[in-house]
Amino acid sequence: MSSTQLKLLSSNIQAGSITRAYSEYVTRSWSHVFPNGKQGNLDSLAQAYAPYDLVGLQECDPGSMRSGFSNQSEYLARKANFPFTSHQATRRISHFASSGNALLSRLEPRRIEHSILPSRIPGRGVLMAEFGPPGNEWHLAITHLSLSAKARRLQIAYLSELLAGKPRVVLMGDFNCDALAPEMSRLFRETALGVPEHTPPTFPSWAAMRPIDHILVGGLATSNYQTLVAAGSDHLAIALDLEIPQPSPANTPSAQSTVAAD
Repeated sequence: MSSTQLKLLSSNIQAGSITRAYSEYVTRSWSHVFPNGKQGNLDSLAQAYAPYDLVGLQECDPGSMRSGFSNQSEYLARKANFPFTSHQATRRISHFASSGNALLSRLEPRRIEHSILPSRIPGRGVLMAEFGPPGNEWHLAITHLSLSAKARRLQIAYLSELLAGKPRVVLMGDFNCDALAPEMSRLFRETALGVPEHTPPTFPSWAAMRPIDHILVGGLATSNYQTLVAAGSDHLAIALDLEIPQPSPANTPSAQSTVAAD
């Protein structure tokens, strides 16, 4: 059986804001309301994303004052020449700010599903795409979990039910916790997802200490797991290469039908 190698990336873009030190959460707090300076940062992000086949985004603004009322995922898709994109808006603060998950893809998804994760404070979700022909399909889910362990336990229980029974699956995003945190164990116990061999620190980007961004994989081979700078974001991005097995023509449904007819 042959295989296709895909380059995957997960990136929290902080709605296009630039943060290079803890002090800038205060001194650049205006960037969470106004669009100034974001386009140049988005252009740098698009350049970084261009070599990849599938990019999952978190904290991506679909259109509010701070993004200049433009959909950031659509802008990034155009600049980096991704033909397919989907955005899940999960949180809106009046017309000042909005946020969500997004997918940029060079492959056409067969199906896209948006689900809301349980949370005392609304605003968390999961975007799931299905790829591949029937019988050889695989799933990619993008999420951004809550800050509190109590909320994450509820969200991971939901994700475990959502992903259970899917033999080839990828879950990427900002988990706000280490992959070995106690609440994560249910995910590895009830789905095909495996505990990652590497959990490099991703936050804060200028002096990364906490491994809170992950790409978790089940049923598929991976290689080249690494972090990279995502322009001015306060998170490093996570990337890996994914091997998708391709069935031989003799095993495809159409070929089987033809053989049977003969």
